[in-house]
Amino acid sequence: MERFEEVVAEVRKRVEPDDDERERLQQVARSLAERAENAIADLPVEADVIQVGSTARGTWTSGDRDIDLFVRFPPELDRETLESYGLKIGHKVLPEGHEEFAEHPYVKGEFEGFDVDLVPCYHVESATEIQSAVDRTPFHTQYLEARLDDELADEVLLFKQFLKGIGAYGSDLRTEGFSGYLAELLVLEYGGFRALLEAVADWHPPVRFDPEDHGTETFSDPLVVIDPTDPERNVAAVLSPENFARLQHYARDLLSEPRESIFVPDVPEPLTPNEVSEFVADRGTTPVAIRFDAPDVVEDQLYPQLQKSLSGVADALSRRGFEMLRADLFADETAVLFFELSVPERPAIERHDGPPVHVRAHATGFYEKYEADDSYGPFIDGDRYAVERKREFTTAVEFLESDSIFDAALGVHVEKTMRRGYEVLSGDGIEELAKEFGSELARYFAPKP
Repeated sequence: MERFEEVVAEVRKRVEPDDDERERLQQVARSLAERAENAIADLPVEADVIQVGSTARGTWTSGDRDIDLFVRFPPELDRETLESYGLKIGHKVLPEGHEEFAEHPYVKGEFEGFDVDLVPCYHVESATEIQSAVDRTPFHTQYLEARLDDELADEVLLFKQFLKGIGAYGSDLRTEGFSGYLAELLVLEYGGFRALLEAVADWHPPVRFDPEDHGTETFSDPLVVIDPTDPERNVAAVLSPENFARLQHYARDLLSEPRESIFVPDVPEPLTPNEVSEFVADRGTTPVAIRFDAPDVVEDQLYPQLQKSLSGVADALSRRGFEMLRADLFADETAVLFFELSVPERPAIERHDGPPVHVRAHATGFYEKYEADDSYGPFIDGDRYAVERKREFTTAVEFLESDSIFDAALGVHVEKTMRRGYEVLSGDGIEELAKEFGSELARYFAPKP
């Protein structure tokens, strides 16, 4: 047996649930469904309960403890009533559960050691008639159940574990990776794990698949997989260019050097404060960071806002002459926008080019604006006016500590939180971040694909 098949066989033994694990999950799912049906019986409405997701399709890896139950209500029910009934059922089924919010609220909790989502949706005839984004999920389960046999389900397990190992599994807006549904569709498209990897290794974006040949929309994403149940949706819309490229890199890596370790997530040893200082000194760069209380919103709202804020502040720093080497964000109890700059400070003056002299109206306006102030100039350089004016901020810290930071493009909740207070860390102060974000800093200072 060649090395690739040997590795895959060993991984399959590890990730495939055994009979006892499958039976236990099915027992718990049945018990949850019965509790939900009893709760429905107390309401003046017809509804049913179905299990969806990978545990319903047999494409879950050993150790997964997630059960997703959907309660389907008549499509004529108004949204407010659907949400109200859905939460009542959810809290009866999961008395210790808590409410979370996607497109509408649902209940999440633990039951006999399993993490359970109980989500209300509309019982529509087809995915093209959805009234809520979650309405299409039952159609995904139906579509794949009809097409995935046991052999293909095993191939899906391998691909999912591979994605987990390389850090590209999950369609949440923190990960921006491959959803379980997308992973299943790709395995189905190529007929197996190895065939998929061999194809991925040679992909040239944009890559497009339309399993039912019914797509009606165009997309600019690197990977486009038209939802077989909805011709207007790209299943891979959340996938970032980085995770597209990450899959390609590790597909080639595994094919050229098969090994089990690639299927295991790499969790780096957290850096100590001293180690952070050593990295900074060795690199000779100027790291600065903004730290504030993490806004109290769900992750799928938090991370897009943090990313927007990171980009906004990075752009503002770059415009002021602070060349950016790299930037990153971290979040837990606090949130951090981290910037590594190439220079510690800028000169007291900066050059500002004006319009060509022959563009009379603009040129005259530029000249008159700077003629009477304390700038150097205006003078003529080539065919245009230029001045050398005083720089507003000579260090990044000055800018980050000023109110001008709020002129940068910040996420709404991030700005609101920062206006209540934030701190700027630089120099030796950067090592403080290791107490909360030692692992994140380890990934930052030892980057991998």
